[in-house]
Amino acid sequence: MSYGWRGVVGMVSPTYRVGGLERFVRMLPEGIGVIPLYGGAIRAGTEAELRRALEVAEEKVALLAELGADVITVDGAPPVMLAGYRGSQEVVERLQNKYGRPVSTAPLSQIEAFQDLGLRRIAGVTYFPNELNRKFAQYFVEAGFEVLAMEGYPTAFTDAGKIPPGEIYAFAKKVYRQVAGADCIYMMGGGWDPGSIVASLEQDLGVPVVAALPAKMRAVLKRLKVQHTFQGYGRLLELS
Repeated sequence: MSYGWRGVVGMVSPTYRVGGLERFVRMLPEGIGVIPLYGGAIRAGTEAELRRALEVAEEKVALLAELGADVITVDGAPPVMLAGYRGSQEVVERLQNKYGRPVSTAPLSQIEAFQDLGLRRIAGVTYFPNELNRKFAQYFVEAGFEVLAMEGYPTAFTDAGKIPPGEIYAFAKKVYRQVAGADCIYMMGGGWDPGSIVASLEQDLGVPVVAALPAKMRAVLKRLKVQHTFQGYGRLLELS
């Protein structure tokens, strides 16, 4: 079987977590190849690690361009967000100009998701402490959105992947109901797996859910100019 005949995605992960790559590859339409690289700068989720991760990611982008990736996606929203909205936009523009490849980051794909769905008022949930969540919220404010909540689920960074889907569902629902006027739920982070509950939240609360994996998938397919719709992953991936 030939792989990559519709395009090759270069993927930079800031951690060595299992799960994220596997979920992404399983979702990909036929004919799209993946070259994964791991920066590994983030182990404990500290702010110092997060800030270092973006520098490491830039080194990996250079290698992926050399290896022939058609589009490059930089995973990990927090490192990019800590650069600020304008700073993160400048990073993407510089990388694209330098390496001649379309580049997306996790926050950029999520902003595009909000825009595609016509969303402005965010109720956000993460698995980070609230001192970092305030900085993440500010990123979206700078991008022109209203952040009504950005609350962290109480867990260790290394245990995010162990949170049961039912607990993610309950936490997201609670945060959404605590604020008035939010037009979506935002689930930040690729460390947990909210995929199985996105459709349930949308059905039960009547608002779209923007999560890392669906947003990343839409951004990648858009840049590859590949048309594909999905069922069961929420409204975003049902858009044409």
